[in-house]
Amino acid sequence: MSVTIRPAEKRDILAVAELIEEIERFYGSTEIQPLDERQSQVEEALFGSPPMASALLVEDESGALVGLAAYSFLWPAAGASHSLFLKELYVRDTLRRRGVGAQLMSELRTLAAARPGCSRVEWMTDRDNPEARAFYKSLGFAEFDGKIVYRVDTSTR
Repeated sequence: MSVTIRPAEKRDILAVAELIEEIERFYGSTEIQPLDERQSQVEEALFGSPPMASALLVEDESGALVGLAAYSFLWPAAGASHSLFLKELYVRDTLRRRGVGAQLMSELRTLAAARPGCSRVEWMTDRDNPEARAFYKSLGFAEFDGKIVYRVDTSTR
């Protein structure tokens, strides 16, 4: 199957918001925000002033949205350089194991290499996600054990 990978555009807000629900369900969430709230958040995140993130979208031959890579540039990385941080890589289950995720990773590396001062691409996956870990290993990426991730919910003090 042939796919097209391209940057998100404003016309994609609804489709991305719908895909976000699929992603949430994939991760086991049962409490899904209403569609209008998701649309508003997608618009603000990708097209606000300034945008908080960027996204590459995957379309199938019919033009349906079947995957995405959401990322941001972070500073500093090594020295005064910056990095491309991949927040979410998702491919609809009907297209998994067909090279689409590898194409997205390749495109992200190309974006990072083309951006002056960008020294690396970074991302995380859960330790209890063997499929994702096997996928990254199959692409030749080694796991990095040097960091511990912390998270705090902004609604709690």
